[in-house]
Amino acid sequence: MKTLKRIPLPAVEAALAGLVSAGVLLGVAQLVGAWFRALASPLVALGAAFIDFTPVWLKNFAVDTFGTADKLVLFISMGVVMAVLACLVGVLAWKRWVWGALAVVLLGVVMAAAVITRAGAVPADLIPTAVGVLAGLISLRLLVNRIPAPAVAAVPVNMTAAVPAGAAPPNVPAQEPPTATDPSRRSFFATAGLLAAAAVLAGAAGSALAGARRTVEEARRLMRLPAAAKKAPPLPAGVQSTAQGVGPYITPNQDFYRIDTALAVPMLDPKTWQLRVHGMVEREFTMNFQDLLDAELIESYTTLTCVSNVVGGSLAGNAKWLGYPLKNVLSRARPLPGADMVLSTSSDGFTASTPLEVLQDGRNALLAIGMNGEPLPLEHGFPVRMVVPGLYGFVSATKWVTDLEVTRFADKTAYWTDRGWSAKGPVKTASRIEAPRAFAQLQPGMVAVGGTAWAQHRGIDRVQVQVDDGAWQDAVLAAEASVDSWRQWSYRWQAEPGTHTLRVRAWDKVNGLQTEQRADPIPDGATGWHSVQVTVQG
Repeated sequence: MKTLKRIPLPAVEAALAGLVSAGVLLGVAQLVGAWFRALASPLVALGAAFIDFTPVWLKNFAVDTFGTADKLVLFISMGVVMAVLACLVGVLAWKRWVWGALAVVLLGVVMAAAVITRAGAVPADLIPTAVGVLAGLISLRLLVNRIPAPAVAAVPVNMTAAVPAGAAPPNVPAQEPPTATDPSRRSFFATAGLLAAAAVLAGAAGSALAGARRTVEEARRLMRLPAAAKKAPPLPAGVQSTAQGVGPYITPNQDFYRIDTALAVPMLDPKTWQLRVHGMVEREFTMNFQDLLDAELIESYTTLTCVSNVVGGSLAGNAKWLGYPLKNVLSRARPLPGADMVLSTSSDGFTASTPLEVLQDGRNALLAIGMNGEPLPLEHGFPVRMVVPGLYGFVSATKWVTDLEVTRFADKTAYWTDRGWSAKGPVKTASRIEAPRAFAQLQPGMVAVGGTAWAQHRGIDRVQVQVDDGAWQDAVLAAEASVDSWRQWSYRWQAEPGTHTLRVRAWDKVNGLQTEQRADPIPDGATGWHSVQVTVQG
């Protein structure tokens, strides 16, 4: 007679599940990490942490034994260790999913610790690890669910005593272990193969992208900007508001707002960058980056504003730009009669429609290569972008610019024009209160109120503040550096207990008082007077 006995767990499939899932984790993390700094990659961070904690004698042994291949040996050793751990996690997850999932999360925590403890690390550097761990967990779950169930096999056992005399022994059919051709195993291996291929592709793509980024980052790091042929005038004393809490007159590069359509930051090598100038011109030509470096560059303090900025919003920034005047580019091309627009195109396909007359009227419209004394940051258009005073960025401030086509508004449309926004986008006069902040809790007495106003290429010549529904009072204007950049202001308010509303309005030098009428950003910029509510303690 025969009875049933379980055969061993399919440990090979479980180990393979863990190995493939680890590959997915690292591949996805590598791909996501391509858009971050190199040490945001968990594998690189683990390697760096390993080096940090390696005893000096072991480091010396590695260098003496392997020479310049010591880092390669490090990564191979790490790979072997991680592969073994991944196999163990796979088996653990097959036996009990919760344990396996916790093991993956624990490994993720270790990788995250390696990333975040690196010098200069920021919380955003944890994103590649978090996304990779999530992808690894999903992959492990998919594979574990497809591991064939343990089979049973017929095992002969003497059951004579258990069978009544004269009765036939029970008919218990034998079950064979599943083979590679069984549907359950075919499903498992097919899924494992697809996930492994995806992991390899993600890792390769991430490595390629990261390599391109590092090449461009290194090119930017080594770049030395030429001196401007025409320097910006020194900033006059008193351009900064005296009210504490108002942002700096010059916006630091790392704090400058970033709004664009690029899903990933384009990586353009200055050595291969080119700008094509064509369309309705007498002479089409192409410029390279060296042409810009050799040209007579100028400096300009210019405030940029995003059309999406709401009343009182923060999507505006002021910087000192270094670049080549676009009027010189157009003078070389010689636009034909009837042309009224320049369609600029970014390397990622974004387009902007800029009125031709604005680029020829003498304002400091630039092909910019420098920002606040350094090469453009990657996120702000390196190696070349457009900066045009007086227009919202969506029709003028093309980053990573590679193409200028002289054309007509009647013939061509741009990215945001096709989506319902206006075609020309002149900046509207705006003002905001930055100190005190909305809903601030204040003490009675003298309170410093301050903020910023702008009307690029027209200039601000008056700002007023109103408390509740009282009379409008003139604020003290900070010094003006340029009509193309914003102007800060301050006002001293004798605050009394209670809840109060503060309002601000500004005048520009051409159109006068900014409109009180509220309008949403779309289609051509928000309007209205900014106000904040504060409470003065009793």
